[in-house]
Amino acid sequence: MAHDAPTALNLPMVDPLPEDTQKYFDVCQEKLGMVPNVLQAYAFDIDKLNAFTAMYNDLMLGASNLSKLEREMIAVVVSSVNKCYYCLTAHGAAVRQLSGNPILGEQMVMNWRVADLDARQTAMLAFAEHLTVASAKTTEADRQALRDVGFSDRDIFDIASVTGFFNMTNRVASATEMKPNDAYHAQFR
Repeated sequence: MAHDAPTALNLPMVDPLPEDTQKYFDVCQEKLGMVPNVLQAYAFDIDKLNAFTAMYNDLMLGASNLSKLEREMIAVVVSSVNKCYYCLTAHGAAVRQLSGNPILGEQMVMNWRVADLDARQTAMLAFAEHLTVASAKTTEADRQALRDVGFSDRDIFDIASVTGFFNMTNRVASATEMKPNDAYHAQFR
């Protein structure tokens, strides 16, 4: 395995990449200054990459009453519970960027409960944490706690979907020893 491989698995990217995939990677390079290693890790199978990016783009960038920052906060809380190095590094940087607050980014990674959050954010993140730790124990009272701070049933579905997605990706990242791009470590500090 090459030193700069995105995972500990020997799964080289399709070569050459399909034109649409190469264009997507070029846009990432242009906008982010890198192609995230998670995309490179999935590029051994273009169908898997496309499924991953479609779900990610829908959940994290698609229409929702949850802000982009709130969705990134969920990603970090789930990843913190799961101790996912890749996602804590990448999404911790996103929280720093979107909030404009490097301290919040660090608090979210280390212990979200020390962050100065409003009641809505606190309820949302407690729900995401609960789903990650004990999803089968979720009750109507847990959903009602979200409604009580202003979340709609659609919002609850979105919170659950982002939480579920990052529980899945955390496990793939941990199982494959996915390495975060070095650039994430210094971003937005």
